[in-house]
Amino acid sequence: MELQFFGANCLRIVTKKATLVIDDNLVDLGQKSILKDGDIALFTGTHGPIAKDAKLLIDQPGEYEVSDISIKGIPARANMEDAGQQNATIFQLISDDIRVAVLGHIYPELNDAQLESLGTIDVMFIPVGDNGYTMDPIGALKLIKKVEPKIVIPTHYEDKALKYPVPQQPLEEAIKVLAMEPSETLPKLKIKAGELGDSTRLIVLERQ
Repeated sequence: MELQFFGANCLRIVTKKATLVIDDNLVDLGQKSILKDGDIALFTGTHGPIAKDAKLLIDQPGEYEVSDISIKGIPARANMEDAGQQNATIFQLISDDIRVAVLGHIYPELNDAQLESLGTIDVMFIPVGDNGYTMDPIGALKLIKKVEPKIVIPTHYEDKALKYPVPQQPLEEAIKVLAMEPSETLPKLKIKAGELGDSTRLIVLERQ
């Protein structure tokens, strides 16, 4: 499995049989879309129309199977203004014997039912930008301790190249709160199920 980060919550995950693109809202943030024809498009929250012919579009909770990828969408709260609502979707992805969690926009934490539905996770993409727009580093740290993934990859932090509607916390400040030194900073991460290790590691993916 190959993982890449494109800023905000936008990710590309390449498996043996498919390419998934998650939260490609880059046009709204002043960048170009990375979605290509035939990709599987996932959105954890609201999104505009997509210009490409996606193999499958998933933007709601539920359970899906495509190209040997198991996809579970778990309903969640999006931000501080949406108390009592479940208007975001957390994704659990299973492919190549690797379990990935993509949290997208969530605020401020997960309840027991959501954690149970998420289950055991190998790689967790977690937002750290704060300001009520998404999870803050304190909430992220609490969730990391509960889930205990093998790899943690921070997303949705300050980026001068992106036009966020709300200012986001710098990655350096978020890392201080997480109290985890990055084990690696990489342009892309290639992983296999048997090479994940036993302890939790923080890996920073450079924005592509």
